[in-house]
Amino acid sequence: MTLKTAIIGCGSIAQHRHLVEYRNNEETDITAVCDIVEERAAIAGQIYDAKTYTDYEELFQKEEVDIVSICLPNHLHASVSIAALEAGAHVLCEKPMATSTEEAEQMISAAEKNGKKLMIAHNQRFVKSHRKAREIVRSGELGKIYSFRTTFGHGGPEDWSVDGKDSWFFKKDEAFIGAMGDLGVHKADLIRYILGEEFTDVAGFVENNAKDGITVDDNAVCMLRSESGILGTLAASWAYNTAEDNSTVIYAEKGMLRIEDDPDYSLVASYTNGDVINFQLGQIQSNESGGQTNTGVIDHFVESVLNDEQPLIDGREGKKSLEIILAALESGETGKIQSLKKG
Repeated sequence: MTLKTAIIGCGSIAQHRHLVEYRNNEETDITAVCDIVEERAAIAGQIYDAKTYTDYEELFQKEEVDIVSICLPNHLHASVSIAALEAGAHVLCEKPMATSTEEAEQMISAAEKNGKKLMIAHNQRFVKSHRKAREIVRSGELGKIYSFRTTFGHGGPEDWSVDGKDSWFFKKDEAFIGAMGDLGVHKADLIRYILGEEFTDVAGFVENNAKDGITVDDNAVCMLRSESGILGTLAASWAYNTAEDNSTVIYAEKGMLRIEDDPDYSLVASYTNGDVINFQLGQIQSNESGGQTNTGVIDHFVESVLNDEQPLIDGREGKKSLEIILAALESGETGKIQSLKKG
């Protein structure tokens, strides 16, 4: 069975990841693309031999598609995902999945009501070093986990967004949240994945202190406490102007893990007994190094649909990661530690 595929939004994330990865997947056929900028849709349609639309509602009326990727500004994620689910398609939505808990819950409900898959494109769970780190933590060989730091920063979306400095990423009414929504939510999802537990408390410092003329945050540092008492920091920044940093370090009773923190090894495991194990698992891809064209996200999504299996990052998982950055934003505004509700 070949899955008829539509991509809504033909900006950078679609051009460098979704469209390329769907084309490389033998189980999918890109049948339709949509972008409010007609020229952008036309170019994608020509390259991928797909019908072009500037109105997603018209696309859903005229095309019978099996799966849809939502590659739109953050404020449209929920509404267009719900429209696609109600049109009978499985949905892969870019992160952050929504701009509020309520929107996220509406997306989850729409997926359940229509019997369709909803997956959020948190690609860091598919990175080999991250999967190996999770395996080591789960094995218990590190003993009790004490602390962590996780960071994702680069110079900002100007260089890779199709609209450059005029990008929606910098506009609060379209993006809702800046570096925290672009990068921080990835690390919130990742640290949940590696540690295998949820967070209960969040304290956030969320600022715009690096870029002029933008209405969202470009620097954020958060403190997190997990349900078992693990403490750590999460940083997200558009002000790391010399090089990208996408590292995570886990500190534990019997050792530590340095993940994407060494120039030569994607994972370094150091133990209190003196052992050091260097893992060469392939460096994490970045936008700077030519894009991410084999993230594993699309392949996993397609496999989940074909095998009728729950995606690794379904709507409920996406919501939990979203809630961490929403709490950090609230903490930054109120100056108070935010407690995360269970459920």
